[in-house]
Amino acid sequence: MQVELAARSASQPGKAEDTPPPSPAAAAASAAEDAPLLPDGRVRRRAGCGRFAQRSGSFRHEVGRAAAETFLLTRLTLILLRYLGIGYRWIRQFLALCCYTLLLMPGFIQVVYYYFFSSQVHRSVVYGDQPRNRLDLYIPTSTTGLKPVVAFVTGGAWIIGYKGWGALLGRRLAERGIIVACIDYRNFPQGTIGDMVEDASQGISFVCNNIASYGGDPGRIYLVGQSAGAHISACTLINQAIKECGEGDTSSWSVSQIKAYFGISGGYNLLNLVDHFHRRGLYRSIFLSIMEGEESLQKFSPHVMIKESSARSAVSLLPYIILFHGTNDHSIPSTERILFVVVEIKCSKRLQV
Repeated sequence: MQVELAARSASQPGKAEDTPPPSPAAAAASAAEDAPLLPDGRVRRRAGCGRFAQRSGSFRHEVGRAAAETFLLTRLTLILLRYLGIGYRWIRQFLALCCYTLLLMPGFIQVVYYYFFSSQVHRSVVYGDQPRNRLDLYIPTSTTGLKPVVAFVTGGAWIIGYKGWGALLGRRLAERGIIVACIDYRNFPQGTIGDMVEDASQGISFVCNNIASYGGDPGRIYLVGQSAGAHISACTLINQAIKECGEGDTSSWSVSQIKAYFGISGGYNLLNLVDHFHRRGLYRSIFLSIMEGEESLQKFSPHVMIKESSARSAVSLLPYIILFHGTNDHSIPSTERILFVVVEIKCSKRLQV
């Protein structure tokens, strides 16, 4: 028995000799994994921390390289813009506009949500045969009694006008019990100024003849135009008054159905604005194309239209006209309002501005 046990004991060292001894590096790593603290008492650093540090250094390197490439690309873009004639002043103004847009974004999102999801907004009501012959209706929540009505023609430099620009005005007036109809119209190059005036006239006609079915009062309709929309709506009013005075044409709508006209920041003498718009970026060639040529500037300038002998009798048919214009407005000079008012007062003593 003792001999057998001794033989077994003697065989164990042989097995240990068959297993290769661990390398010094592996032994050190194993000892580091097992030891919770270093000899001096500090917490030992595991092997994974080294790999994390290596990845962090690689990430910082990639971020630095991306930043350098972005800077280079931006620099080359600025140089290219300068060669194209776009200087740093324009770029600075563009960046300022972007910052201004970001500041307005929270309110803008609220208005967009109201425009697309509110039950008070009846979007894209058809009033004519042309593609842009649409209008938006903003209906008050209260249904008691007939409501006053505002027909609003938006601005947009005759190029980017859109009925949706009146969403904020429509929302605020609807909260105060007023129905708002934002009239869309063809913009350039889809149409010229004659087409825009025609579209505005059809939109006003639709409001005058159909607003009662939406709870509006046909006897309390007010026309409002802003910027280019103020110019278009003023031309529309004067053209309709001339038709009624000369031809007695009230088949679609009558100037007498409009209680008052409110012009906001409008331009009423295009002859004085060609050079001004050219300096502001609406170049002469484009502006004259919008206005159907230089020979048509007088035809579509309300300031000039009401001074013509053929329109003198038509001026008395116009509704009350109230003009608003900021004195610090650089898009259209505020002197346009003053000149238009002076001519109107001379032509019509009953006109109150």
